[in-house]
Amino acid sequence: MSTSSPQPGPDALMLLGTHCPHCPTVLRGLSDLIKSGVVGKLEVVNIELHPEVARALGVRSVPWVRIGPFELEGLRSEKELRTWAEAAGTETGYASYLDELLSTGKIDRATKLVQANSDAINALLLLFSNPETQLNTRIGISAIIESLAGSNLLQGIVDRLGELSQHSAPRIRGDAAHYLGLTGSKRATAYIEHLVDDPDADVRAVARESLDLLKA
Repeated sequence: MSTSSPQPGPDALMLLGTHCPHCPTVLRGLSDLIKSGVVGKLEVVNIELHPEVARALGVRSVPWVRIGPFELEGLRSEKELRTWAEAAGTETGYASYLDELLSTGKIDRATKLVQANSDAINALLLLFSNPETQLNTRIGISAIIESLAGSNLLQGIVDRLGELSQHSAPRIRGDAAHYLGLTGSKRATAYIEHLVDDPDADVRAVARESLDLLKA
């Protein structure tokens, strides 16, 4: 009988300071995750002794932790750290992380993540397709997709956007039509055309604008 090896936990990096009141709590939490195998490797840097590390990472305050692709600031409980570690590398994990970034106005960081990781764009669509996603996050999603207008990355999700253009929620159909227009792809035309006769007036208006954009 063959057995498969368990998937390794993500690596973690923590930046701390000698006089930081919250750093010991976060360090204990990460240490527990190392012991339990949730985190595979932990590197700890005291930025008072190595300020160059903080400068290179653009970190201005501690505690600061990177678990897999997720950068976390401030006091975090062991439970929170475990949740992020277990979510590393998953689409839902990326979606949760992007939601946290966008809901707190960190659009630039979210944009860089989407541009650097192909999994993140799918996570962005997962957030977009959820009718419960909050307004601040939706505004951030629009800003990211608009920044990608005409890019290969955006053209690569034409079919996913096409599926979302048939969503039951008019707001999502309308936004999907807008994003399809931004792709610059002729393949998007067919998806948008069926929205020209949509029951919702706002969706119809966006569809016409997007078709005009593609024809320009």
